[in-house]
Amino acid sequence: MGLLDGRSAVITGGAQGIGLAIARRFVEEGASVVLGDLDKERVTEAAAGIRAGSAIGVGCDVTDESDMQALVRACVETHGGVDVMVNNAGITRDMTMRKMSLDDFRAVIDVHLQGAWLGTKYAGLAMREQGRGGAIVNLSSISGKVGNIGQTNYSAAKAGMVGLTKAAAKELAHAGVRVNAIQPGLIRTPMTDAMRQDILEQRVAEIPLGRIGEVDDVAAVALFLASDLSAYVTGIVVEVTGGRHM
Repeated sequence: MGLLDGRSAVITGGAQGIGLAIARRFVEEGASVVLGDLDKERVTEAAAGIRAGSAIGVGCDVTDESDMQALVRACVETHGGVDVMVNNAGITRDMTMRKMSLDDFRAVIDVHLQGAWLGTKYAGLAMREQGRGGAIVNLSSISGKVGNIGQTNYSAAKAGMVGLTKAAAKELAHAGVRVNAIQPGLIRTPMTDAMRQDILEQRVAEIPLGRIGEVDDVAAVALFLASDLSAYVTGIVVEVTGGRHM
């Protein structure tokens, strides 16, 4: 018996990285998943690489309201409902505030914060109509707690996702819908692989557990928050950082 047997999940930003790792873990635990991503071709290929019949990929711009409605609807129509929503899609446009354009600020806010709001809204509506509750997981970042130089847009968006999570948790609790957030720290991704080795080593040295995180570390926490293991947990933020910035 898997922790998510018979359940269906929507995961944005699901073509790679943390989103794809979460999708694979959910499928291992019995879920059927719908992956949304701006890159339709890539997300279709990613879904095809997961166990046959367990995943589909849908092209989706998380800043577009009709796209997000269609993404949730695809899960309802394909799997008979939506039990879990993971708002994971994100971008970066890093530079100091002095150099950052308003367009770059807005782009990051729109993808992270507006995208998570749309996903929470439409998944929450579907879950309320189904009458069987559900779980929403928002992927924030430790940058939303401590702030980073060159990331006034990203840090603001990720901090906003925490407020969104807590407010939505209060609004949806009466319907049995739980809303929680994850704040990953330094996680091994193509972005960290591209770091200068000395910078990477310096950041790892700040982590009490002494290692960089893996995407599967985040996926495991997402599974906990999506499953009945956290049935009495809502409105919280879980830091997956190895103790960094505790």
